[in-house]
Amino acid sequence: ILELLARAHAPLSMTGIAAAIGYSKGEIFRMLQVLEERGYIARENDSGYVLTNRLFLLGMERPRVKSLVEAALPVMHRLAREVLQPCHLAVASGDEMVVIARIDPPDDIGFVVRVGHRLPLSRSTSGAVLFAFQNDEVRSHWLTLMDAAGSLNKRKRFIAQADAIRAQGYAMLPSGDVDAVTDLSAPILRRGAAAGALTIPYVERRPVKVSMKAALEHLRAAVEGISKELTA
Repeated sequence: ILELLARAHAPLSMTGIAAAIGYSKGEIFRMLQVLEERGYIARENDSGYVLTNRLFLLGMERPRVKSLVEAALPVMHRLAREVLQPCHLAVASGDEMVVIARIDPPDDIGFVVRVGHRLPLSRSTSGAVLFAFQNDEVRSHWLTLMDAAGSLNKRKRFIAQADAIRAQGYAMLPSGDVDAVTDLSAPILRRGAAAGALTIPYVERRPVKVSMKAALEHLRAAVEGISKELTA
């Protein structure tokens, strides 16, 4: 039931859920009731059931993820003040990247990505950075997951892009979702591999208060500081 609702793009009725998983309405009634009581699902008006963010919050309590967020948040707050732009932290989840923390812009304009936002690794700058800074075994496993999910259309191009990112130590790419936004992203390293990707969705203002080059320098200093904190 949880996996079905996670994939659904709209609320599902009890009848729809029962038909999709091959059970009768009577068989799933109690399951839905318990999941709703425990806060894993919720009813959205009369449209049906939707997944809540409870599973996401539970995942955030895993020690490795929690320590990453705890180390990153103070630095992210400082980074946002320095560059006058928002920033967000993403980690890998299967064949996707998921945003686990964000800091809103201190200025009045900025492009903000919500916590819990997911995109295929191959379709996001954060995902490319996460992939770039992994060993060959992990990269091969992730490629298999992306192939199985159908999220990897241009394998050679994606790998070449990741190799270029690794060589320069960061990514500076046009946003795949929004015009006029440039994603600046760099890896937070733990034992030589990317534990997370810290990204600034940079919007150029008039007049320019903090240049893209300066923002990138602040970003690279930020990930270096967080990486040291994780290995201390």
